[in-house]
Amino acid sequence: MSGLATMDDSRALVIERLVGDSGEASHVIGAGRSMGERIVSPLQKRLSGEIGAQVTLDLRAVEVSRTIQARAHAGDNFAMTVAPSTVSSDALTMVMDAQAVAVMVSALFGGDPEAAVSPIERDLSPLEAEVATLVFEEIAQALNGSGKRSLDLRFPVPRAMSGQEARRRVLRDGAAVRLVFGLSTPTESGTITVMIPQRVLLVQRNGGAEEETSSQTEWHERFSEEVMRSAVTLEATMPLARMTLGDLARLHVGQVLDIEENAQGQAQLSARNKTLFVCEFGKLGQNYTVRIKQPFDAGQDFIDGLMPG
Repeated sequence: MSGLATMDDSRALVIERLVGDSGEASHVIGAGRSMGERIVSPLQKRLSGEIGAQVTLDLRAVEVSRTIQARAHAGDNFAMTVAPSTVSSDALTMVMDAQAVAVMVSALFGGDPEAAVSPIERDLSPLEAEVATLVFEEIAQALNGSGKRSLDLRFPVPRAMSGQEARRRVLRDGAAVRLVFGLSTPTESGTITVMIPQRVLLVQRNGGAEEETSSQTEWHERFSEEVMRSAVTLEATMPLARMTLGDLARLHVGQVLDIEENAQGQAQLSARNKTLFVCEFGKLGQNYTVRIKQPFDAGQDFIDGLMPG
C-alpha cells in the first residue's frame, strides 16, 4: 500500500510540476498579502500625484487560485496583459474590468469625481486600452520590488489586450495567488485582478532564487545535450537559373536547362527548411562533395534578390 501511495504522490507531483508548483495555502496567501499591502500606498500616491488621477486604490482580496481564472470575474469587456520575467513568460497576469477602465479614463481626463461614470458595454477603444496599459505598468513596477526578492519583471509590460484578443488568449494553467485591487472614486468602483503563479511567488519569496537558477542551468545543460544528439537531414541545393514566368510556363519534358556559370559556388546547405551555410559543389573521386564557404546571411541574400547581378 505504501508503494501505491508513493506512486500516486509521485504522479501528482509530476502533474503539478507541469502545470505549476503549489505551496501551503496559508504561506502563499501570506506572501501575496504582504506584496499587495506593500504596494497600495506608493501606488496610490503614484496614481494620484504624478499621473494626476484622483482615484482610491485598496486591496480587497488575496486568495489561492489558478492562472486560468484570471478573467473569471471580469465580465465581457476588460483589458488584460501578461507580463514576463527572467524566470517565467507569465510572471504577472493582470486583468482590469470595464468599470475600472471607465473610472481611470474619467479621472485622467478631468471627469467630475462626484459624478457617475458611464459604464463601458462594448469592446475597449485603443485609447482605453492605452490607459489600462498605463495602470498595468504602474502596478508591475510597484510589485517588482528590488534585490534578491525582486520578481525581475521585464519592462515595459506588453500593451493591454481587449475584445476578442483578450477573451481568446490562452493562459497557462497553474497554481497562483490572486490579488484583487479596488480602483474607485466616491461614486464608482472597479477591480483589477493580479495573478502571480505560485512557482514564481515561492521561488522569489522563499529566497530560493539561487537554487532555482542552479536547477534551471542543470536542466538547460541536460536538455541541450539531448538536443545536440538529435539527428537532422541535410539538404544541399544549387541555383539553376533565373527565368521569367512565361519561360517557366513553356518548359516541357526532356528540355535541357543551362546552369549559370557561378552556380556551383552558390550552393546552399539547409536542415529542416532553414538555410545554414553557403557552399561550393565539388567532386572527390567518385563522390560528389559540398565545401562550406561561409554562414548563410539572410539579410544579404534578401538584398541580392532585390538587386541581382
